[in-house]
Amino acid sequence: MKLPIFIFASALGLALTGAAARADEPPAPTKAPACFLVSNFENWKAADAKTINVRVNLHQYYRLDLAASCPALLWPSAYLITEWHGTNSVCSAIDWDIKVAQSPGGIQSACIVKTMTPLTSAEAAAIPKKFKP
Repeated sequence: MKLPIFIFASALGLALTGAAARADEPPAPTKAPACFLVSNFENWKAADAKTINVRVNLHQYYRLDLAASCPALLWPSAYLITEWHGTNSVCSAIDWDIKVAQSPGGIQSACIVKTMTPLTSAEAAAIPKKFKP
């Protein structure tokens, strides 16, 4: 069955109009890459007992959401003990093996990462200064 020419032309016009409308949209916000090299891990700060903000490569940020509360993150002199297994890149929550301690040789608390989210530059800029690594 052949479509009448005006239906085909209308459909083509709608398709082209949609493409032109997308071309006028602002570019998508820039997100940090999905993966980073462990050697580029620079700093961290806990926003609360279930959220860690991480900085890599100076200006790339990730949010780590934990599976459970990890109150040790809020200790005044808390520091992360990270172990990397397998490759030298971090791409998802499963790549994190985190423990928190307050002093060398002190009690260590394991913190299980549930999700790792790359942040856009706008999301990173919105992190309050006291929680920004």
